[in-house]
Formats: sequence, structure tokens, C-alpha cells
Amino acid sequence: MKKTFALHVEGLHPDRRLDAIKHEIRKYLRRERGKTLPEGADFWDFDCRFAVPPSAPEPAALAGIMGLIDAAAAAQAGQFYLEILARAAQRPPRNRPAEPHSED
Repeated sequence: MKKTFALHVEGLHPDRRLDAIKHEIRKYLRRERGKTLPEGADFWDFDCRFAVPPSAPEPAALAGIMGLIDAAAAAQAGQFYLEILARAAQRPPRNRPAEPHSED
């Protein structure tokens, strides 16, 4: 998803527009996570970039996207750019702590 979202639409309350944008993003994430994973992949990872024009998009964490959107709305920005690209990923193996040695 590469899209510029307008926060202010005539005839629509800004809070309802914000809710609609967040719903669209969550719907996209749900749809992408439901797709079949390719061989050797464990989960879908998302590469995200966020910008409030005219600045250039910068990498952002998926968990922080909703906070960035709220901040843009609070700053009275007219629009923002959001890029979310899904990619198959594999979790690295867990490092188990070494077992304690018994002293004799």
C-alpha cells in the first residue's frame, strides 16, 4: 500500500475520517497476513515509511504507525503519506541461555 491520505474531507467530520483511515490500514494488514506464506517463511513482516508532505518518507515501525497518524492529525496536517509493503520473513532461532553448571 502506497497512499496519500487526506485528513480533511468536506462533509465528513475529521474524527470520522481519521477512524476510516485507521480502519482501512488495519483491513489491509489483516488481508496481507491472511495470504499464504511462501516456502521457508514463518510470518509476514511489514516495511513501513511515513511522511507528512512536503518532507520525504522516513522508515517507521509498524507498531508506531497509528501514533504517527494521530500526531499528524493533532498537528492539523492536511494529509500524510503512508507506505506499507508486506514481505515474507523467517524468525531467527532463539538463543537459549546456557544451563548453569553444577558445582561438585
